[in-house]
Amino acid sequence: MSSQTTTDALAAQLNAALAAAAAEVETALADLLPAEEGAEARLCAAMRYATLGGGKRMRAFLVLETAALFGVDRGCAARVAASVEMLHAYSLIHDDLPAMDDDDLRRGKPSAHKQFDEATAILAGDALQARAFELLGELATHSSPEARCELVVALGHAVGARGMCGGQMIDILAEGQVLTAEQIGRLQALKTGRLIQYSAEAGAILGRAPLHQRHLIAAYGRDLGTAFQIADDVLDATGTEAEVGKAVGKDAAAGKATLVAVLGLERAQAQADALAAQAAAHLESFGESAAMLRQLAALVVARRK
Repeated sequence: MSSQTTTDALAAQLNAALAAAAAEVETALADLLPAEEGAEARLCAAMRYATLGGGKRMRAFLVLETAALFGVDRGCAARVAASVEMLHAYSLIHDDLPAMDDDDLRRGKPSAHKQFDEATAILAGDALQARAFELLGELATHSSPEARCELVVALGHAVGARGMCGGQMIDILAEGQVLTAEQIGRLQALKTGRLIQYSAEAGAILGRAPLHQRHLIAAYGRDLGTAFQIADDVLDATGTEAEVGKAVGKDAAAGKATLVAVLGLERAQAQADALAAQAAAHLESFGESAAMLRQLAALVVARRK
């Protein structure tokens, strides 16, 4: 079998695995999100609207696949995967608000604040963040209180002032400014990379993996997250709204700090490719059991949506 045939087979296998994981997590999310009932039904509807029925579920896939490396119960892993997707959905709701990126389209449909209203969207994001942490603390997620606490602390670190929220703040302040490649790298590591890194690490935390393996998983997630964000910036510059499912070309129009702006398309893509290869290399010691995770690194820099 030629190397190209092998690569194509792995890509097909990965796409099938991603689709299966997305369906699995969609079911978990539908069960774990609050039902649309009571006086607060509109809030619950907005939470479900923003979370269900769309997205690549890459972060959820990372949780499920890394958990599988350590023999974690699939139901427990699916709960953590759902938690990550709720947290991610919250970040997208707030990111789309007029005070942030002011996007009217998300995943090919109206953003939450356009479908409902700004106040409802803000509250839906807040409630999704709360539910994400609540899930991690519940006994059904893991029998070990220590594991549950580690998940909560790690997620808080990934999304707080030194993580996703900090990265968003830097991004807002950087509009119209000229940043170095190193400064942009840190911005993107915080804004996007930390949650992707957490998604990979969560499986190792669930599996009570030894420290050296946790370090390898964390390094994989870190480089994957960086490669993903650069690829996202490339897509914003080269993709179409139909492909991406949201408005494109907004980074350049807003004077956003991206590696595409600093390095140009060709060099930015080359850096994303190098990071993807580096991410995959961190998992060599896991052998064939990590084949899908290594293939995922190649997919994130080749995607068109």
